[in-house]
Amino acid sequence: RGVKACRGYPAAFAYLVGNEIPSDIVRWHGSKKVRAFLKELMAVAKDSDPDALVSYANYPSTEYLETDFTDFLSFNVYLHREEDFRRYLARLHNLAVDKPLVLSEFGADSIREGTQAQAKILSQKLSSSFEMGAAGTIVFSWTDEWFTGGFAVEDWAFGLVDRDRVLKPAFHTVQKYFTASVPPELPEYPKVSVIVCAYNADRTMDSCLASLKDLSYPNYEVIVVNDGSTDQTLEIAQRYDYIHLISQENKGLSVARNVGLAAATGEIIAYTDSDCVAEPDWLNYMVGKFLSSDLKAVGGPNFPPPEDSLIPSCVAVSPGGPTHVLLNDEVAEHIPGCNMAFRREVLEEIGGFDPLFRAAGDDVDVCWRLQDKGYTIGFSPAAVVWHFRRNTIKDYLKQQRGYGKAEALVYFKHPDRFNLLAQSRWLGRIYGDLSSAILLGKPIIYSGVFGRGLFQTLYEPPASMLSYLPFTLEWNLVGVIFLVCVLLAGGNVLLALTPFLLSWSLCAIGALRAKIDPRFRGPKARLLVALLIYLGPLVRSWERYCWRIRELTKVEPVGFEEVIQKRRICWQEGAFSLSYWTEAA
Repeated sequence: RGVKACRGYPAAFAYLVGNEIPSDIVRWHGSKKVRAFLKELMAVAKDSDPDALVSYANYPSTEYLETDFTDFLSFNVYLHREEDFRRYLARLHNLAVDKPLVLSEFGADSIREGTQAQAKILSQKLSSSFEMGAAGTIVFSWTDEWFTGGFAVEDWAFGLVDRDRVLKPAFHTVQKYFTASVPPELPEYPKVSVIVCAYNADRTMDSCLASLKDLSYPNYEVIVVNDGSTDQTLEIAQRYDYIHLISQENKGLSVARNVGLAAATGEIIAYTDSDCVAEPDWLNYMVGKFLSSDLKAVGGPNFPPPEDSLIPSCVAVSPGGPTHVLLNDEVAEHIPGCNMAFRREVLEEIGGFDPLFRAAGDDVDVCWRLQDKGYTIGFSPAAVVWHFRRNTIKDYLKQQRGYGKAEALVYFKHPDRFNLLAQSRWLGRIYGDLSSAILLGKPIIYSGVFGRGLFQTLYEPPASMLSYLPFTLEWNLVGVIFLVCVLLAGGNVLLALTPFLLSWSLCAIGALRAKIDPRFRGPKARLLVALLIYLGPLVRSWERYCWRIRELTKVEPVGFEEVIQKRRICWQEGAFSLSYWTEAA
């Protein structure tokens, strides 16, 4: 009834179907039941007002309560120390993934903190929220006059005005931030060179360059390196007179990136791909991260945009796409090549990109070389680009083959960063990839008695090699051998298929968890995603082995100098002796 009464009201921004369900209630009933209840409430609200935005106001004590069915992520956060607040805000951005983050409640008590301290705390919270890309904030509260259960609350005063509606200093602070531009102005605007390397990208090139033309950052240039395209890529790029266009014969991605670097005039070098569309404030948040730290490299997330047909929608949610790997909520182990930026001098210090990598692997190599030099890579979750995935199954499998080749080439440069199966051994958590959702269990809640701590610390164990085994080529090869042996021995066929049944079961689980576009969600889409989950790693592994064998044939065996010293043999003692260089002196 409440939603129907407010339907169409111009001042109604969104509906919250609940607020801070106590953690002991959630633990008692179980997060699944509470989640289902909230999802049902959201459906009721949507039925009453289909065009409305709906969410649930969560809070840190029940951070583990997943509400990915809402239109935006909403959290109430009371943290007065700016450093703590910014760290938790970074975490919330990663929980929100590609949805807007709204801080639905925060404030400070002027009785305990004082009116000036209240204003200072709110200033820190609001500046941090907007600098880090929050979609919105709600300050608690307007007035000190507050009632609970029909009784006046008199032992705290969170209002921007007191009970007599007299303005506090916090009022003017909030007014300043709520009337200022978003994102906030930066203290300086160093020149940024945005480099786009393109090869046969006519499907997405126009959208990419149109988005870069409309960036809100005031001091940047765009350099497009056409790497020998044979389609309409060059013609499309020539329509945009604001870019610096370089056209060359096909030399591979890394060479193209280095050509762009050589032509750049900016202090910061930012890379995105020709199949990406940048958010208007992309560079503002990227540069803001550089200016607020001493980082030499910063990356951001890339999300697949909505597609218009079933196959591209299924490919978009299948594993194997470009992802970021985070050591914590603000430090990255890997940033994808479609959304990465560097201080120019650091990129030149390591010699730019290795020409060995013609199509993929260049970003992994650069990230690891930077870390080997002692540099830290930052992550800005608000610096978003939308990345079109492959639009056919053939192109998807071709991409996985390319990644397999790249992994083999990277292996020979960084063998210590690979496991026994020649797969990348990441120390951090992989974000934005369906495989992590399949392989990792639910996080363990262990903060507070019965998990009722104010701020939950969720322990998410890193995926081990064993968890990846059912998806590997090696597992399936052993499965084939086991199947043949059992059949030859006249054994049980079902037993013989056990390795494959395990793999297929995990693929089915992954397909059920995949967030397929609701327009195409159905059995056909689920089956296709399950098939891609199964085929992708196999194709990737096969190509990885082929290229490892090919590269190993080029390795010259280590030679040893012949021993020119003759052994002195004493037959009576049954011994021989040799003189070393230390003895010769």
